Parts: sequence; C-alpha cells; structure tokens
Amino acid sequence: MTRAADSGIILIARLALSVLFLWSGVMKVLGYGAFVGYLQAKGVPFVQIAAAVATAVEVIGGLMLVVGFMIRPLALLMAVYTIATAVLGHDFWNVTNAALEHDMVIHFWKNVGIAGGFLLLMVTGAGGASIDAARAPRRPSL
Repeated sequence: MTRAADSGIILIARLALSVLFLWSGVMKVLGYGAFVGYLQAKGVPFVQIAAAVATAVEVIGGLMLVVGFMIRPLALLMAVYTIATAVLGHDFWNVTNAALEHDMVIHFWKNVGIAGGFLLLMVTGAGGASIDAARAPRRPSL
C-alpha cells in the first residue's frame, strides 16, 4: 500500500523514465533504415529482428510506463534492455578517440543508472496512479 504522495512521486518517476524511451523509439520508427544500418555497423546479429524488437520495446515499453501497466515485469525487462544497450551501444572499451570515449563512458554509466531506476520501480510497483492499481483486487474495509 502506497501513500498518495508516494503514488504521485512514482508517477513522476515513470513519466521521467518513459520520455527517453518514447522519444528514442519514435526516432527509430522515423529513421528505421538508419537505425538498422547503425546496428549492422555495430555487428549486432539478426539485425532485422533486433531492430524491430528494440523499437517495440522502446515504444510499447514507454507507453506502458506512462499508463502504469504491468510495471513490475516491464521494469525488469527494461532494466535488462537498458544494460544490453549500454554494452552494445556504448562500448567505450572499443573506442580510440579520447573525446568519443569520454562521451561513451558517460552514456554507458547513464544507462546503468537508468537500469537501477527500473529495478527500484520493479520493487515499488506502479503506484496508485496506474492501470495496475486500478486492476488490483480491493481489500474490504473493516
């Protein structure tokens, strides 16, 4: 059971997390060919499947965060996805340009921090302002 203030803060956290994924997912849809090319250049296997999965995870996951639907399993999925994108997309250990390496290190650890936020959301749940809360069985008042 969360207090009303907790539910509001959890909602703000869900919205803050969703912005990055919705924006990124929509950009992937709008520039899908370029995204596929980027994944190919990174050596990602099964690039056509990976591009579709990544785009779906970001758009659908972002929308689920906004409405608070199936947040606990979604948060775990998003944490794993965010770590995977850190390792595949921000592989600073393979960069030789010092300025680019610095940028990649920042983005890598940013992703790790976002994954930590998702793990926390997995523990707290969606809060009261969510579909999850509306679907939860109510306990009778005594």
